[in-house]
Amino acid sequence: MKVKQLLFFMSILILASCNQKQEKKLINASTKEDTFTFGTWITSSKNKTNASYIAEFKRYKEGGIDELLINTGTDPKELERLAPLAAKEGLKVHAWIMAVNRPGDTIALKHPEWYMVSRDGKSCFDTRPYVGYYQWLCPTRTESRNHILGLVEGLSKVDGIESVHLDYIRFPDIFLPIGLLPKYDLKQETEMAEFDFCYCEVCISEFEKIHHKNPLESENTAIDMEWKNFRLNAIRNLVNDAYEIVHKNNKNLTAAVFPYPEMADHMVRQRWDKWNIDAVYPMIYHGFYNEEIDWIGYATKQGVTDLEDKDVAINTGVYLPPFSSSEELKQAIHLAKENGAKGITFFDGPQLTDDYLKTIKEIKKTL
Repeated sequence: MKVKQLLFFMSILILASCNQKQEKKLINASTKEDTFTFGTWITSSKNKTNASYIAEFKRYKEGGIDELLINTGTDPKELERLAPLAAKEGLKVHAWIMAVNRPGDTIALKHPEWYMVSRDGKSCFDTRPYVGYYQWLCPTRTESRNHILGLVEGLSKVDGIESVHLDYIRFPDIFLPIGLLPKYDLKQETEMAEFDFCYCEVCISEFEKIHHKNPLESENTAIDMEWKNFRLNAIRNLVNDAYEIVHKNNKNLTAAVFPYPEMADHMVRQRWDKWNIDAVYPMIYHGFYNEEIDWIGYATKQGVTDLEDKDVAINTGVYLPPFSSSEELKQAIHLAKENGAKGITFFDGPQLTDDYLKTIKEIKKTL
């Protein structure tokens, strides 16, 4: 009888403990859900005075913006100048870095071998796909990846920032967004050799060590899953190393990514649901894909679902030029929130009109 009583009381205690944990979990989830963040990407200018920035930052804050993702061209000193100015206005700062795509990188340009090579044998060092600023570094080669990680580390040591924010943390577009194809007079119905990267000697050698075959000899690289995964993993490994670096400096790691993982995988060899990362900012630029505004909700939900077992926040990124009114912007904000985003970020700051900021401020009161 005593044994039965003991078992009964133990089961009561276990149940109570589980209920407490569940209650705590629900409280935390509720608290997290009630916090919806508004942010914007901006690019700094060393010629711009502190007074000008203070006025700009005040305008953002008064318009409901909570955080700035600032591209300083990986210059820690410029970030050290701007972070305190933003903080004084109540804005959080993230150090935005163009990671694998490094246009005009004076150190990298001294090392032509660091650059990605296309399937047709052309290097991004002197032959750039699509646009002149596409100068992509190989994420597999030790020297080029260490250069990228060194830049990440430098930014992560700046006091007063929330995260290092990785952009262009992927391969060049094997498929462009459909809305951009006419701009380049292109039809992309297959994986075209001039847009397929990276086939440098290091990538091929490292792949051969694992799989004992050369991707250049493949009859159809588009369906060679080992080769595709090799490149997905090259980016993942770079991100995971960056994660360790920034966390050692007590910062977070965030990233601007393609709309949702399956789409990112298909278009740019980027599978961000498999990364060690604190938050992602999927660039759900509906106009690029000839989609309507409700696609912002769809793509947000796809990413949220893919990350449902991970403690990774999603902040929906939107591109402002396609919006025709404040009412459309309001719709986009609600779609992001309703589909699980923890915030919304606008590209970019200069596009935030007075009407848009007024709309953001008004909506913020209701969320």
